[in-house]
Amino acid sequence: MRSLICNPISYPALLMAVLLLILYCFAPPAESSTRIKDIAKIHTDNEVDLIGYGLVIGLDGTGDSKGTQFTMQSLANMMERMGLTVSADKLKVKNVAAVIVTARLSSNYSLNDRIDITLSSIGDASSLQGGTLLMTQLSTSNGDVYVLAQGPISIGGFNVQVEDGNKIINNYTLVGRVPGGGKVVRKLEGMSRSDDILLTLQSPDYNTASRMTRKINIKYGLTAYTEDAATVRVVIPDSLSYRNERAEFIADIGSMQIRPDQSARVVINERTGTIVAGQYVSIAPVAIAHGNITVNISARPVISQPEPFSSGETILTSEYQIAVDNEPARVVQFKETVSLADVANALNMIGAAPRDIIAIFEALKQAGALRAELVIL
Repeated sequence: MRSLICNPISYPALLMAVLLLILYCFAPPAESSTRIKDIAKIHTDNEVDLIGYGLVIGLDGTGDSKGTQFTMQSLANMMERMGLTVSADKLKVKNVAAVIVTARLSSNYSLNDRIDITLSSIGDASSLQGGTLLMTQLSTSNGDVYVLAQGPISIGGFNVQVEDGNKIINNYTLVGRVPGGGKVVRKLEGMSRSDDILLTLQSPDYNTASRMTRKINIKYGLTAYTEDAATVRVVIPDSLSYRNERAEFIADIGSMQIRPDQSARVVINERTGTIVAGQYVSIAPVAIAHGNITVNISARPVISQPEPFSSGETILTSEYQIAVDNEPARVVQFKETVSLADVANALNMIGAAPRDIIAIFEALKQAGALRAELVIL
């Protein structure tokens, strides 16, 4: 019978392998890189925001009421242009709603191209479900009309209501979209310098913009420069004379990997109790004392009956009882260069609720101890 003999591993080699494994497991993760097109908008075109006023018809009794004068007047004006003269005071319809229509047009679109539009109710309509937008002109702030919008509305939800007041609502029904409902009737001119590309950062930062400029110039020479914290301008080389070459140049820039920088920021949504804190948030040495005060007011009905055979009336009054529960304050002390993880652990230990954490962060900012930008939505 043949035996299998394994070569023994020397102790130094085993020790080295263990050390490498420990270093691999506990080494700090390298900051990840991302593509330029994922953090910046690459555009050589021009963009404008469009707005217009229109009417939505075909609603199932969920439109504006008679008290919404601008809707009734708009409907009367529209019917007058069609040869029907009707006084706005005589109109009683619930299947029409006034809306504001918005869209964004790029110079990449040509005549007769279709774009998506968004419309929002401005009256007292209860739902835009099942409605159709009548032809609406969309113009820029100076009044130039670029798009004509019309079509059936999609709200992605429903609003069902019965006579006794009960109703079921799914999603928000006063804002809708018309996919491809806008027809371009006037082409938007592009940028005056067609040999430039603008890279606009979604989160403006000078460090990120400088890294982006350096990355492009290393490969293509001095073709990019930083205009400000949000914009990097890239000049297309003269050697790229063909359109395909320019397209490949722009695509290659978008695929370049850089490491974006970010500011220390704490974002708070007080309506929902949501708190989002960035990686570089830190707190100076500070002590936090937190305790809740609960005031409970309860009312007990007291009935006063009149004497028998008297002309008095039964009187119903309320007797109020107030109870105050003052919770002892819990104190947490932070040392210098405390990290966000330490802050989260400490706040969890004292049992702070999201609303309490929001108040603590606001107090830290006022005290000058929060080394981050505080954004309240």
